[in-house]
Amino acid sequence: METLTERRTITRAALLLGILLIAANLRAPFTGVPPLLGSIQADFGLSTTAVGALTTLPLLAFALVSPFSALFGREYGLERVLFGALATIALGIALRSIGALWSLYVGTGIIGMGIAVGNVLLPSLIKRDFPNSVASLTGAYALSMGVAAALGSAAVVPLAHAMGWRSALAAFLVLPVAALAVWAAQLGTRTKPASGTAGPPHGGRVWRSALSWQVTLFLGLNSTIYYIAIGWLPAILLDAGLSAERAGSLHGVLQLATAVPGLVLGPILSRMRDQRLPAAVVAGFSVVALVGLMTMPQAALAWSVLFGLGTGAGIILGLTFIGLRTRNAHQAAALSGMSQCVGYLLAAVGPMAMGALHDALDGWRVPLGLCACLALLAVVMGLLAGRNRHIGE
Repeated sequence: METLTERRTITRAALLLGILLIAANLRAPFTGVPPLLGSIQADFGLSTTAVGALTTLPLLAFALVSPFSALFGREYGLERVLFGALATIALGIALRSIGALWSLYVGTGIIGMGIAVGNVLLPSLIKRDFPNSVASLTGAYALSMGVAAALGSAAVVPLAHAMGWRSALAAFLVLPVAALAVWAAQLGTRTKPASGTAGPPHGGRVWRSALSWQVTLFLGLNSTIYYIAIGWLPAILLDAGLSAERAGSLHGVLQLATAVPGLVLGPILSRMRDQRLPAAVVAGFSVVALVGLMTMPQAALAWSVLFGLGTGAGIILGLTFIGLRTRNAHQAAALSGMSQCVGYLLAAVGPMAMGALHDALDGWRVPLGLCACLALLAVVMGLLAGRNRHIGE
C-alpha cells in the first residue's frame, strides 16, 4: 500500500516536473522563429522591417501583459492562470502555423501574451512551494528554458527542409501540450502570488528615483541587445556566408549559454559587498561579442557563447538588483513592474529598428556597432546600479 510520505513525494515530483515543463515554454516558441525568417520573408515578400515584427510582437505583449499578470493570479489562483497561459501559448502556436499572413502575426502576439504571464507567475510559484530552494530551482528552470530554446533553434531548420516552415513551427506544440498534461493535476489547488510579485506600474518614489532608472536601464539595455541578437543572429550569420543549419545551431548555442550563469552566479553574488564589478564585466562580454560578430564573423561560435553568457548573467543581475536595491516587498514589486514595462518596451523597439537600419544600409555592420554602443551604456548603468544602495537613500 502506498504510504502518505510516498504520495507526497510523488505529488512534489509532479509539481517540480510541471514547473520545468512550463519553463520550457517561456522562450522556445518564439525564439525558434528567427532561423526561419528568411523562408517566411521569401514566401510573403516581406521587408526586413516587417519580418522583424515577428520578434517584436511577443516583446510588446510582455510589456503590456506582464504587469497585470499578478492581478490575474490573485483573482483566479496561480495554478489556473498558469494552465491558462499554457493553453494560450498552444493556441498561438496553432494559429501561427495555419499559413496565412494575418494568423502568423496574430498567433505570434498570442504566444507572447501567454509567455508574459508565465514569466511573472512562475517565480512566485517557486517562492511559495520551494522557499528553501529558490536559487537552485531558479537555476534549474533557467536551464530548462535554455535547453528547450537551444534544441528548438537547432532542429527547426532541418524540420523546415523536411516538412516546410509551417509544419516546423507547428512542431513547437509539443511543448505546451506536454506541460498541460502534467500541470492539469494542479488545478485542484488555488493559491495567490507572493506579495513581491510585480503588479501594474504606478507612480511614487520608485519612478522618481535615479537608482530605479539605473536598474531599469541596465535590465532594459541588456534585454534589448539580447532580443536583437535572438531576432537577427541567423540572418547576420547567413549574410556572413554560413549555412542555414549552422546559423540555426549557433542560435541554439547562444540560448543554451544564457542558462549557464544561473548555475554559478548566485553563490558568487552572495559573497560580494556590491555588484559593480560583475555587472560591468558581463555587459563587457556583450560589447566584445558584438564587436567580434561585426569584425570576425568566422569566429561566430566564440561570440555566440560569450554573448549568451553575458546577457544571461545580465538578466540574473538585473533581477537580483530589484531585490537588493529595495527595502520591502511593496517597493520590490513596484520596481519589478517598472523595470519589466520599460525594459520590454525598449527591447520591442530594438529588433524592428535594427531591421529597418539593415534595409536602409544593406548590411549589419552599423546595426551591430550600435548594439555594441548600447552594451557599453549597459556597462555604465551596471556600475551605477551595482552600488550598495537602496531606493530613497
